Amino acid sequence: MMKRLLIAGCGDLGARLYRRLDPQRWQVHGLRRRPEQLPAGIKAIRADLLDKASLDAISPQWDAVIYQATPGQRSEQAYRAAYVEGLSNLLSRCRSERLIFVSSTAVYGQDAGEWVDEASTTSPTAFSGRILLEAENMTRQHGGLAVRFSGIYGPGREYLIQSVRSGRARCREQPPQWTNRIHSEDCAAVLDHLLTLSAPAPVYCASDSHPTPRCEVLDWLADELQLPRPARDPDLDPDPDLGGQGKRVANSRLVSSGFTFQYPDYSSGYRDLLP
Repeated sequence: MMKRLLIAGCGDLGARLYRRLDPQRWQVHGLRRRPEQLPAGIKAIRADLLDKASLDAISPQWDAVIYQATPGQRSEQAYRAAYVEGLSNLLSRCRSERLIFVSSTAVYGQDAGEWVDEASTTSPTAFSGRILLEAENMTRQHGGLAVRFSGIYGPGREYLIQSVRSGRARCREQPPQWTNRIHSEDCAAVLDHLLTLSAPAPVYCASDSHPTPRCEVLDWLADELQLPRPARDPDLDPDPDLGGQGKRVANSRLVSSGFTFQYPDYSSGYRDLLP
């Protein structure tokens, strides 16, 4: 029997997921304010998650709903609107047998190189993590699950490559700045996997299998591009991208559930992005 999937805030990951799903099994609907940007084959729904009236035409019952809306800017107001208000509006309108909220490892506040997993304390220092936790709790109250993606890279998400090419890249050698990432194709594969699990856990960390110091990744990219390696800056000031030592995200729960990464480490993923 054909199943109906609603992707709320359907963007790049939603399109990648659509291309993975069996069209004989899934009928995919994509909700966004400008649905003309959706790939052909996704049934478009023109609606605004912040406008409850625009959601009235949505079917109240789905086999699965994936919520992957993103804020238009990096501000507390924009994050709350996208992740809390939008989710609340959608859940007041529709229900599903499988609800998946796309979250982030920003919910963790650890910044001294610690390993974190689904059982680790979530005490984020930034508003982004606190708001995501609020949305995760709302999801669980409605019987859903959250997937915490680490830093997503892939086609159109090539910040590190561009920083090396432009000469802007820099890093601190010691103590190491740990980085975690996941390729966008693996993100789509994770969502596909979570749609099919018979008894999923309430939360999954989704990050590749090799957390890596930032300097190592930048050096590898520079070598592959035949460019100078980034300069070391021992006094590098903390900022949202280059914090203290960062954390290391464990993916054992996801892997134990049967998931296999196409890009299990940074070199395999970035190699496909380089000329």
